[in-house]
Amino acid sequence: MKEYKNTGSKDTRSGFGAGLTELGKTNENVVALCADLTGSLKMDDFKANHPERFFQVGIAEANMIGMAAGMTIGGKIPFTGTFANFSTGRVYDQIRQSVAYSGKNVKICASHAGVTLGEDGATHQILEDLGLMKMLPGMTVINTCDYNQTKAATLAIAEHDGPVYLRFGRPKVANFTPEDQKFEIGKALKLYEGTDVTIIATGHLVWEAIQAAIELNEKGISAEVIDVHTIKPLDEKAIIESAKKTGCVVTAEEHNFLGGLGESVARTLAENHPTPQEFVATKDTFGESGTPAQLMDKYGLNAAAIVKASEKVLKRK
Repeated sequence: MKEYKNTGSKDTRSGFGAGLTELGKTNENVVALCADLTGSLKMDDFKANHPERFFQVGIAEANMIGMAAGMTIGGKIPFTGTFANFSTGRVYDQIRQSVAYSGKNVKICASHAGVTLGEDGATHQILEDLGLMKMLPGMTVINTCDYNQTKAATLAIAEHDGPVYLRFGRPKVANFTPEDQKFEIGKALKLYEGTDVTIIATGHLVWEAIQAAIELNEKGISAEVIDVHTIKPLDEKAIIESAKKTGCVVTAEEHNFLGGLGESVARTLAENHPTPQEFVATKDTFGESGTPAQLMDKYGLNAAAIVKASEKVLKRK
């Protein structure tokens, strides 16, 4: 099996910050807005180097989305930054009406998503944001797996014409994708070729999927691993081709199994190639306070859970 090395654990939010800093130098139309969380979103360098293009709106997320939508009319490319919970649930009406319905070129960049937000607890750990955003017509939805991929995605969405939701996280996680990668919106990445089971993962669960594939290989089970960083538009071709080859699928995400990657994959397979599928995700529940590792273990969002789901779905072929 190909070896994926962790070149040094980093937080994905810092990948966003690095990408935004680079955009500040290369694209004069990029502007940044933040809702009183500049440090948490790693927007400090952009603010320091381009103060005339940085707007601190305070704890007024709805106002931030409205401002961003207005800025697009003058040709600006606004990147908004706050926690995922405040980027979606708190301002859903403004996103729906002022951004999605109007087709505005706003990049909604959301940190601290999922249970890996950790000790801040259930009120901040949004697990339904991917579902909320993918249901909006015309909205592109991206969920990156490591620092390098987040930086590449940040650069790529500036070139994409239309609204985007970019989701990333708080904790340091394995950084294993290429530093010089070209991020292609809507194109899944096949990390391992396999013949027995397909593991389709997104975000922090991609690294866990790799670890699960290694363990399954040691048990004589050949797992195909696909990194789906773009939830919408979904790379249906890659999913269907893999399902036809292996005959069963496991989806893995740090999100509610209602409305997330798993449901998108299930719809795709139901319409094109009905296939047994197991879901590694939270099961219609809120999170709670704890360390990221404790919560990922409690809610079954790790390599061990993916291995278990793979062994279960194999029996359904």
